[in-house]
Order: sequence, then structure tokens, then C-alpha cells
Amino acid sequence: MVKKAIVAARLERLREYLQTLHAVEEFDLERFTTDPFIHGAAERYLHLAIECLLDIGNHIIADRGFRKPETYGEVFEILAEEGVISPELMSELVGMAAFRNVLVHDYLKLDLEKVRQVVRDKLKVFESLAGIYSGFL
Repeated sequence: MVKKAIVAARLERLREYLQTLHAVEEFDLERFTTDPFIHGAAERYLHLAIECLLDIGNHIIADRGFRKPETYGEVFEILAEEGVISPELMSELVGMAAFRNVLVHDYLKLDLEKVRQVVRDKLKVFESLAGIYSGFL
């Protein structure tokens, strides 16, 4: 059985991270790229939001006995294969697992315009998945 406390705690944190990301979303490109507090917050909270989505997905996969993911991207693929999320949502999310790796490992080469684009384009996708995950509470 899915441990509701685990899902609930991560969803609560995810909501907090998304609230900050929505605030960051309001800045224009110049301010975003030149203010280290703004783009630093975006980088960190994107990373944490993606971690929450992956953690909850991994928890559901383990609980349901689905095949074990070998990569972060496979978490979303497995959830789609098993009908937890739609293939369309999965295609929006697979790139986020790779982007998580860039945020964590390739931070020296990080493209701030890409970070801003992700903030502007993907928050609704994160919120859609959070809504699906809420169904496991």
C-alpha cells in the first residue's frame, strides 16, 4: 500500500517549491539571467520539485510492484506504461529527469535561458502530475 504520509509530505513540499517558482516566473529574461538570487532560486527549486516528482513516482512504482526503473527518465515511462499517467504527460516529463541531471551535475555549463524556459513552460506539467499523485492519498 502506498504510504500516504510519504506522498503527502512530498506533495506539500512540491507545492511550496512551485509557489516560489511561480514568483520567479514573473521576472523578465534580463533580470532573471543577471540576478543570481533569482536564477539561483529557480535552479534550486526546479531541482527540488523534480526530485519530489521522482520520489513519489518511485514510491508508487515500488508499492505497485512495477518494473524497477534504471534511470530517472524511466520513472515517468513506467508510470505511463502502467496507466498511472498519460503518454502525453510522460513525454512532457521525461526531459525533466534529464534536466534534473543537468541541474545537479552540469551546473557549471547551465544555460540560464533554458532554466527560465523550463520555469515558464513546465510548472503546469508539474502541477498536473501533482494532481495525479494526490489521488494516492
